[in-house]
Amino acid sequence: MITFSIITCTYQAAEVLQRTLDSVLNQSYPHVEHIILDGASQDATIAMVNRYITENDSRTDCFHRVVFSSEPDKGLYDAMNKGINKATGDYLVFINAGDVLPSDTLDHIAACVGEGETLPGVLYGDTDIVDNDGRFVRHRRLYPPQNLTWKSFRYGMVVCHQAFYCRTDIAKRNPYNLHFRFSADVDWCIRVMKDAAQHGLSLRPVNAVIVDYLDGGMSVKYHRASLKERFRVMQRHYGLLTTLAFHAWFAMRSVLRK
Repeated sequence: MITFSIITCTYQAAEVLQRTLDSVLNQSYPHVEHIILDGASQDATIAMVNRYITENDSRTDCFHRVVFSSEPDKGLYDAMNKGINKATGDYLVFINAGDVLPSDTLDHIAACVGEGETLPGVLYGDTDIVDNDGRFVRHRRLYPPQNLTWKSFRYGMVVCHQAFYCRTDIAKRNPYNLHFRFSADVDWCIRVMKDAAQHGLSLRPVNAVIVDYLDGGMSVKYHRASLKERFRVMQRHYGLLTTLAFHAWFAMRSVLRK
């Protein structure tokens, strides 16, 4: 059976973290390690994680391995790189504080891989958006295509970062580029998909909602700076003319929606 590394990076996250921890703890799939990397929080985050570890260790039905550290870092993507270095599962995924795995998510994803077959480079699914209280808001506007390639991200980030399960060996070859402050996740997903293509590995849809995503990340809080940086990412991978053409299409699409 395949194994999963779930990576959660936290900082002052006590307000929304508990539902994330509960959603991992309640997964019935047994082959899971949960790597929690805290940036030296001063709120109740650390105490909350320690209670979670105690509860997990006391379980007899489905034990998950928990790896926890709390120390200063150089930002979110630096913490994510630390998580990649620690990961030992076949696949890894980043689930932020406030995000939730629906019940039986890992069982469903694992069942999409046949016994003994070459592991796909990426397993990916759909996303629902939730508010700060964890209530459903809407389905994510961008939805994943059935035939995902690295060129698909020309249309935007069509797969949510938290619904993108990457083979760990590919992730370790492709750490996050710390020169990007807001859009390193977009760059990382594209590089991962390019790597998979170079090694002849498929990108497989699991055809299910596999994360409830908390709206309002860095790209929302720093919207203008994020858009500028995302343009640079797209230009790096797709070229200037293609990027200009697609951004013109984005602008027209936005006007037509109003």
